[in-house]
Amino acid sequence: MKVWIRRLFILIVMIIFLVAFSGSYSALSIDNLSTVVAIAIDTSDMNKLRMSFQFTNASSVSESGSTEQSPSIIYSIDCSSISNGINLMNTYIGKELNLSHCKIIAFSEGLAMNGISEEVYTLFNNAQIRPSTNVVITKCTAKYYLENSKPLAENLLTKYYEIFANSSKSTGYTVNATLGEFFSSLICDSCEGYAILGGISSEDSESTTGIDSQKDSSSKANSSSLSGKITSENIGMAVFKGDKLVGELNSIETLSFLATRNEISSFLVSVPDPNDSSSYIDIYLTPIIDSRINVDFVNGSPYIKVSYSFTGRIYSMKANSNYLDDAVLDKISDSCSNYLETVFSNYLYKTSKDLESDINGFGKNAKSKFLTTQNFENYDWLEHYSDSFFDVSVDTSIRSSYLLTET
Repeated sequence: MKVWIRRLFILIVMIIFLVAFSGSYSALSIDNLSTVVAIAIDTSDMNKLRMSFQFTNASSVSESGSTEQSPSIIYSIDCSSISNGINLMNTYIGKELNLSHCKIIAFSEGLAMNGISEEVYTLFNNAQIRPSTNVVITKCTAKYYLENSKPLAENLLTKYYEIFANSSKSTGYTVNATLGEFFSSLICDSCEGYAILGGISSEDSESTTGIDSQKDSSSKANSSSLSGKITSENIGMAVFKGDKLVGELNSIETLSFLATRNEISSFLVSVPDPNDSSSYIDIYLTPIIDSRINVDFVNGSPYIKVSYSFTGRIYSMKANSNYLDDAVLDKISDSCSNYLETVFSNYLYKTSKDLESDINGFGKNAKSKFLTTQNFENYDWLEHYSDSFFDVSVDTSIRSSYLLTET
């Protein structure tokens, strides 16, 4: 009797395991899934959209070894919508697309100018796509951007996509712009959206135009001084008003955005040398405290005060430069403060007067000046932001490099 009960128990357990796991294996087996690492969305002559899906070839990665860059495959399809494009691609490859590891969603500049709210809403509504996925606006076709995304310092393409936006914290020349943040901006009454500006580097540095050779901070994607093997580059920002692309920011303007939003830990700037008007001094700056923002209203127009505080050390050295003298360091500090005040002020007026887009989110500070939420909504901040004027102050404390100070 006991043997019969034991056998029955074992049989029941086996049946439970077979029922529980056989279905999940058939639906979610790795053999039935194709992992997408990036999506490119362009306009199409044949249909509304052209979607390109970038896959990694896991078997090739394991065979090639750790010293080789992971290969990728790109398939494109013309479609009338994001959902139809995914469905058609599922049918074409005979497998279910796995979008949970998608790191980049790239939109072409032409598509973004016409508005991308429908595409963003659909992507955000897809349970597989993570809100942390980065959004890139490309100066070339989005597919060409993916085809040339070849990491210079990483073996894995997925790792490159994951970390390149994080360089914004140390350089300030790009941003970490996610799908979740962009979606939030579309339903926000006090801020506007932005994205990473992507492009393709030039094979010949002599073909680069519009770059001040003494100020690398004026560069942006598709017009940087990087030369060599053609590859993608991510420098600057794409600025939106609503769901439409309205302009771009270069690297120093992007740095200004990050400093205003307190999203940068340190950065390098070249400021005029107070003792030589024809040269610049490289200074490494770190924020002392967060930027302080105050919004008031004068005759119905926003009056925005922004204060910044930095400490820094001199990076570039010249012969016979007395960077240990306190008087010299005070003059350099004043030069740095004046330079940054001009840079930050120009940036803020560009967002207000030229782009008419509050990507800084000053509207969130302005809300406290209204008695009710309805009063704020009636004011229509996003339309009145273009009437703003600014008062910018920067305080910097510069010291010589650690090496020279200690010796």
